[in-house]
Amino acid sequence: MPRWLAGTLAFVASGSVLVLEILAGRVLAPYVGVSLHTFTGIIGVVLAGIATGAWLGGVLADRVDPRRLLPGALVLGGAAAIAAIPLVRLFGASDVRPGGATIVVLAGIGFFVPSALLSAVTPLVVKLELASTSETGRVVGTVSALATAGSLVGVFATGYVLVAAFPTTPVVIAVGSVLVGIGVALWWYLGRRLPAATVAAGVLVAVFASAGAVASDGRCELETAYFCARVRVDPARPTGRILQLDTLEHSYVDIADPTYLGHSYATTMADAISALAPAGQALDVVHVGGGGFTMPRYLAAVRPGTRSTVLELDEALLDLVEDELGLVLSDDLRALTGDARTNIRALDDDSADLVIGDAFSGRSVPWHLTTREFVEDLDRVMRPDGHYVMNLIDRQSLGFARAEIVTLQAVFEHVALVVPPGVLAGEHGGNIILVAGHTPIPVDAINAAAAQRASGRVAVTDPAGLAEFVGAADVLTDEHAPVDQLLTD
Repeated sequence: MPRWLAGTLAFVASGSVLVLEILAGRVLAPYVGVSLHTFTGIIGVVLAGIATGAWLGGVLADRVDPRRLLPGALVLGGAAAIAAIPLVRLFGASDVRPGGATIVVLAGIGFFVPSALLSAVTPLVVKLELASTSETGRVVGTVSALATAGSLVGVFATGYVLVAAFPTTPVVIAVGSVLVGIGVALWWYLGRRLPAATVAAGVLVAVFASAGAVASDGRCELETAYFCARVRVDPARPTGRILQLDTLEHSYVDIADPTYLGHSYATTMADAISALAPAGQALDVVHVGGGGFTMPRYLAAVRPGTRSTVLELDEALLDLVEDELGLVLSDDLRALTGDARTNIRALDDDSADLVIGDAFSGRSVPWHLTTREFVEDLDRVMRPDGHYVMNLIDRQSLGFARAEIVTLQAVFEHVALVVPPGVLAGEHGGNIILVAGHTPIPVDAINAAAAQRASGRVAVTDPAGLAEFVGAADVLTDEHAPVDQLLTD
């Protein structure tokens, strides 16, 4: 085999594995969400596949002519890559609780086999290229370098170009089809040493898997670079719209009545804001996270003249909200797209009366938006009498909520916890609202509003009560913010 061809095969096969590894996060997201656990499970499964394929390819290369095996590895690897889409959708559609085991199982079902088959290509190529033991180092080094180069191209091309430009399904089908086509061409070029039935079977699997991938329900109305997004109509309220991102019902928007908030946590945030500032007073507000832009539109309706700056990560999601949820941006309601951690630096000191934190990746607030350093940046933007109102979701153990309260206490003199009694007692998890600032928090007014709504939520601000609740929780910092781990029971 010409050396250029051998190097190309190693380059393409290894690059394809990394393309699949990155896209696996988008394939699994609608079923298990996006978190550190998701990517840990995917990386672990793909590495296991790479190790298995490299070992098995090496063993078989010593026993069977690699010219018989290489076409099959490429054809079957490409077919398995395409099959990952319908397989994950089939098994992911079952109602299983998202967690580490589910992530590993789904990733294994979809991506272990193609990773193993494609990773067998490199040792097979090395075996073909070795003319004598005197050139082992050169051959192994060259092929390994080309395989690594392919991996690098796969990583950067997928992360920076493919994910942003195309939906996941056609990219996976295209990658798999190219691999199948190269395998068939190689089978012919090397003298058709592999039984034609094996090649034909791989091609048929690729064809049927492609049809299954296209026909299966991917749960996404819009697949952005970050989320699988879709908008549903509330069957109980014709003008109500529910924005779902991956596994989370993220926002409720009534396109005819912006004062209707839908979710109880949103009404609790509204009650807290009402207690913090006189009714009808216009505010300067920074929103960390946009989603359906429910709260900015609510404040514009109940507090005319309010100026909201929304830090929204996903530009494609912003387009969806404008197109389907009736969002109209203006001088009083503007959006800065990109990561909030960097965009907050562009805001002026002492420019906000209120900061609202409502950003999520899956069920977790992104860790870098929870740390003391980030809160200090929010404090810089807030006026001396301003407040930070934050929504988070925690499990029954409440480990994240405790750590976030301690983190807020490291920056602000006054912190309040607004939560249903059942959550406070550790009976179950749910949405928790935190309020923080340098001036006293009107807890009585918040409790009165909650009582009027009969929401059952209570606000806790006394130092002794909060100290008992947080216990020995650690402050979250840029150096140590294990948010995903704190969210486990």
